[in-house]
Amino acid sequence: MAVTLSLVLIFGLLLALLIRHKTLGIGAAIVAVLFGFYLADTDASHTINDLTTAVANAINNH
Repeated sequence: MAVTLSLVLIFGLLLALLIRHKTLGIGAAIVAVLFGFYLADTDASHTINDLTTAVANAINNH
């Protein structure tokens, strides 16, 4: 759970920075957020979560 919250915070900050520096428009940001929201309800969310956990563990063990 701690890894998930950390990644949500990092991705949220990255999204905010992209919007602030006008690298990403508001419309594209809304689409990105909605895509992530709806992706979380699919079966792919388990695979993405497992992959993210494996990468985080690999980084911690490096």
